[in-house]
Amino acid sequence: MAHGIQIVFACEDPARMTVFWSEALGYIPQPPPEGFESWEQFADQVGIPEERRNDIGAVVDPDGVGPRILFERWDGGAPNQRVHIDVNSVHETPATLESERERLEGLGATFHREATGMAGETWIEMFDPEGNWFCVQ
Repeated sequence: MAHGIQIVFACEDPARMTVFWSEALGYIPQPPPEGFESWEQFADQVGIPEERRNDIGAVVDPDGVGPRILFERWDGGAPNQRVHIDVNSVHETPATLESERERLEGLGATFHREATGMAGETWIEMFDPEGNWFCVQ
């Protein structure tokens, strides 16, 4: 089974990048999760502070063919790649994410760290055999 991907840009203003790339590509800003009328309503529900609400943005292909493109505020820290790929694991639970990590390490990847987002999502950060940063979620 093939893995889906998203392309991630580290940037200073995710909202601005969302508008630009949606227009440039004919994509649309990603709609809020089911059950929420807006991203603000979602942020209120999961407790994202107002000053952090422009930390992330995304555009999606309205036809569902192209990859999701995510824009995240870059804090200037390491790793310092401005663009990376997120691999959408075929595993369905965080507990099985470990087996995907082991599989990728067997192919030559190096584990960097595990991280958790503001809404409770978990991913792992890794480097490919040539040191390029990528995430598995």
